[in-house]
Amino acid sequence: MRYPTLFAPAGATSPRAPSSAPDPRRRLLLSSLALLALTGCGPDAPKLHGMDLSGMPTGDFKLQDKTGQERTLADYRGHPILLFFGFTQCPDICPTALTRALEMKDLLGADADKLRVLFITVDPERDTPEILSAYTEAFDPSFVGLRGTAEQTRAAAQSFKVFYQKVPTGSSYTMDHTALTYVIDAQGKLRLALRHAQTAAECVEDLRTVL
Repeated sequence: MRYPTLFAPAGATSPRAPSSAPDPRRRLLLSSLALLALTGCGPDAPKLHGMDLSGMPTGDFKLQDKTGQERTLADYRGHPILLFFGFTQCPDICPTALTRALEMKDLLGADADKLRVLFITVDPERDTPEILSAYTEAFDPSFVGLRGTAEQTRAAAQSFKVFYQKVPTGSSYTMDHTALTYVIDAQGKLRLALRHAQTAAECVEDLRTVL
């Protein structure tokens, strides 16, 4: 199948912690199902592997890059964005997501240089700027790691309706978090949520359909 130029200008992951409270992942699932009910159901809705979020409010963040410079979503305007929330000690979900992002860039060919991949840590307690930048750049030097205070991290996650929580594991802890990758277009609009189970080829197909 031949596609038009992709970016042409246009106008949980770890064991559950015991709790007597309602399972937050169940709430997340219900929210996702409700979101699907609101998006992608019309007769003209594109056929996607992920979730079409076109028309949904776009979140934002106020976080720091590896140099300590404050960044917001507006700093990346003009470039399509893959946005993922995770942490560097994640055993499988996060490295899989970043590896897939690298594979997507390979599949995008000439359009790959326009794409920006942003990784927001939900574990700023352990993910120092040095650790975070080394982690993201090990996948690709162009990948950007972003971190903030606990309050800034919480605000960014809530803005994108991302769930995360600390889960004790013996003398340490891991992080449970949403495993979706968000796609934001060059105009700064939220367009897609890519599911963790999607292949790189399926993700690229979704990008070419929506962007």
